[in-house]
Amino acid sequence: HFPIFLLSSQLATMAARPLVSVFSLTGEKAGETALPAVMTAPLRPDIVQFVHTNMSKNNRQAFAVNIHAGKQAVATSWGTGRAVARIPRVGGSGTSRSGQGAFGNMCRGGRMFAPTKTWRKWHRKINGTQRRYAVASSLAASAVPALVMARGHAIDEVPEIPLVVENAVESTKKTSQAKDILTALGAGPELEKVANSKQVRAGKGKMRNRRYTLRRGPLVIYASNDGVEKAFRNLAGVEICSVDRLNLLQLAPGGHMGRFCIWSQAAIEKLEVIYGASGKRIPTATMLNADLARIINSDEIQSIVNPAKEANKKYARKANPLRNIDALEKLDPYAAEARRSASRRDAAAKKNKAAKIAKKRETSKKFKAQGDKFYDQVSKQGDVCENGFNAD
Repeated sequence: HFPIFLLSSQLATMAARPLVSVFSLTGEKAGETALPAVMTAPLRPDIVQFVHTNMSKNNRQAFAVNIHAGKQAVATSWGTGRAVARIPRVGGSGTSRSGQGAFGNMCRGGRMFAPTKTWRKWHRKINGTQRRYAVASSLAASAVPALVMARGHAIDEVPEIPLVVENAVESTKKTSQAKDILTALGAGPELEKVANSKQVRAGKGKMRNRRYTLRRGPLVIYASNDGVEKAFRNLAGVEICSVDRLNLLQLAPGGHMGRFCIWSQAAIEKLEVIYGASGKRIPTATMLNADLARIINSDEIQSIVNPAKEANKKYARKANPLRNIDALEKLDPYAAEARRSASRRDAAAKKNKAAKIAKKRETSKKFKAQGDKFYDQVSKQGDVCENGFNAD
């Protein structure tokens, strides 16, 4: 359904790169054009995220609290010796305000902690090479259908990524015509998804002229503005950008690569002029072949690397012959056998212990019965020696 574009060397010629289809305003294929070399730039989401984070800080306005806020009370500390905190306290008497703490951030009506100042470092300088690298990576990611879909764009009905339209799209002047063109190109579900995503913003932003939130839709990129800006600007979520002013904040909203871009034929062909030998340098990948295992196992690498080193020989832990019979047997077989005999003798004695105890208990019961009988007899009242010393 989608052409798969593999990353190739930046030294590849125009003829070596794949062709992309050019579609008419009705969605029919009208021609072909070569894929720009910048579309094969390496994908670096880390650089894109870093540059986007810093760029998004450059449109902030300074804000700060009033320098007198929370410090307009007349208050002084009571000092030490009163068993109270040394926070400044309002003077006077006769009102509940008297004696209350002031100025501190922990006090009612006091100033905030570390009051904000207008001279904060609001803006960020960004390395020009990194900015160019980030834009090139974002352009390359916009040509990968998987990344475009992963970003959330509904492009199931789009015939091809990147989507290139003939130059007549730049002369579109009516929003109704622009909507029909996008629908014919398979972007109808994307427009519907964006329109349904509009909702009231959570938080105080709804009171600060940014009441609604909206998902990002397609980005229309043109070479010359013959009415295309006014035609597309009123469609929900659709953004317009000149190819001469490509902006990372539009190519990778939120720092996430894979924006759904719709190019005019003149715009995508102009990328060859902007990037390349006569324009901005296209970054090259650190590794043109990312199959590291294949590289390491290749004959060229294996022929020059050192042979594999054998692991150090592992020795078994020395056994204590005083505790280990097998270790004792190696030193003195007779002593080991004597110990085994003693173990067997102890096991047999333990096994017969229960029988011996039972036999001993029977004998004990027998003698105990005789003793109890004698005790009962000698405990009778009367003269024990009445009949002499004969117990009977």
